[in-house]
Amino acid sequence: MRTVGAESYHDRHPFNVRMHAGDLTPGELRRWITNRFHYQRHIPIKDALILAKFDSAALRRSWLRRIQDHDGTVDGEGGIERWLRLGEAAGIERSLLLDGREVLPGVRLAVDGYVNFCRLRPALDAVAASLTELTAPAIMRTRIAAFERHYRWIDEAGLGYFRGRIGQGRRDSQEALALVLAWARTREQQERAMAALTFKCEVLWSLLDAVDRAEGGVA
Repeated sequence: MRTVGAESYHDRHPFNVRMHAGDLTPGELRRWITNRFHYQRHIPIKDALILAKFDSAALRRSWLRRIQDHDGTVDGEGGIERWLRLGEAAGIERSLLLDGREVLPGVRLAVDGYVNFCRLRPALDAVAASLTELTAPAIMRTRIAAFERHYRWIDEAGLGYFRGRIGQGRRDSQEALALVLAWARTREQQERAMAALTFKCEVLWSLLDAVDRAEGGVA
């Protein structure tokens, strides 16, 4: 599972490579922030679908924290709110992010594919797909350093989402990995888990493909 993440995670995508090298224009960076928000706002939805598959109250309580991490427990908190603040720090109006009118069709297709995967597949597959979190903390550290060095026109206060995901990603990935290791006992189950994680990596690559190939940027 770790090898799949190391070899297929979207930190290797040319768009992310250019982002971290400081080569994106303001318009390109705003386009990424806008389209990635469409993915971010669907994270608690896919986690609710996963939670509904658990027959254990303890598991549901544990997974519920992921939804709270993104939605917050009150208005003005949580990862979605922090992404909105990132957008504002980059000069994107909150209303534009929330209405989704700038979201690319390819991004909608990728996100819908992931949400439907979590809706329709068994718990093992859906949890295994979340294990891109094994690699996420490293890309968050790289991203923070890149923004601080290359994109100083973005207020540092807008980087709160990236900072928060370092600890959350490490915790979430260890919990999900323990579940996958406990559930995937047969060769068929193990192959399903690997395929699910590969699919999730492909979703993230497809999202960036759409962003990278689009023209222009959010004004």
